[in-house]
Amino acid sequence: MALPLDIRDLLSSGARLREEREKPVRLAVFIDTEAPDAAVEALREALRPQTSTARLHIEPVLPGDVMVVDSAADAVVALAGPGNTLAASLTRSRDNFVPTAVLGLGVERNELSHRLDHPLLDTLVADDTEELVKALGKWLEDRVSGKRIALASNFAFVRRAVAEESIKNTAFQNGVIGGVAIIPGADMPLMTANQAKMILQIAAAYGEPLGVERIKELGAVIGGAFLMRTVARQALTLIPGFGWAIKAGIGYTGTIAMGYAAMNYFENGGDVSGLAEKVREARDKAVAAVGTRRGKRETIPAHAWVVEPGADGYVTVDSESDLPASDVALPPADGDFDLPAAEATGR
Repeated sequence: MALPLDIRDLLSSGARLREEREKPVRLAVFIDTEAPDAAVEALREALRPQTSTARLHIEPVLPGDVMVVDSAADAVVALAGPGNTLAASLTRSRDNFVPTAVLGLGVERNELSHRLDHPLLDTLVADDTEELVKALGKWLEDRVSGKRIALASNFAFVRRAVAEESIKNTAFQNGVIGGVAIIPGADMPLMTANQAKMILQIAAAYGEPLGVERIKELGAVIGGAFLMRTVARQALTLIPGFGWAIKAGIGYTGTIAMGYAAMNYFENGGDVSGLAEKVREARDKAVAAVGTRRGKRETIPAHAWVVEPGADGYVTVDSESDLPASDVALPPADGDFDLPAAEATGR
């Protein structure tokens, strides 16, 4: 079976991601002079820019000070102490319509929000510095979404939040595509392109070079998309009327598995040279959770693929496997792998 992947479209996506990564980032940082030393040090380490495109304006705030916020700032990050020293500066920032987060270590969220008269959703608290920085990363990804790739490129603590958002959105899209496709096989190019672009977005967030060499590594994603759709079509014959649910579940779960495999690989210092194998492993694990042969759980053999583009700018994937529909059964409900649990963002 041949499956087209438009390399020119992916190269265009890579170019857009490079442009997004080069966008200037401007953050204003206000630090209450009575803020906990551990929180100050954690914030100092987290907010070390990795490129020359980021600018930070850091100001210690004494009682009675009112900081002037440049309206060109992308966001204000304020670290609170035990009093209300930051209240007037936070009000000034909100008046300029600049997204503003206030951070508190070892305090109650409602209490800090009330004390500084600051919106609850922009009030971030935690009992340890690692969780506080993680909450800030999620907040920046959400509130400064137009520069999420640039933020991730500059600040390591934002990368996971950006990657997870890309994975979640792509998995949802592929779940919908798999569930509503009417013409057999019509969903494959869309799901495959989505997964390929998701891997590119994750690579961009983790500072990986984006170019032609990245496209060749997406052969693993192409093979994974084909395998998941093969199992889905075979499983449809077993439960008439519920095929849409099976296809949607495979599109969603398989995309999640691939995305987290890529994210964790980059997060642990891997580069693109070994990415295909990690994505392939995740793909096989996801497919094994859906397909079995003759009632015995078994990993379906991986497909071979060719990733060299043809003259028309497309990649062709050649399938070597043809599993009969009668050999496929649904597995027990125990599952083969765990997906990350949702994390709380506040108290």
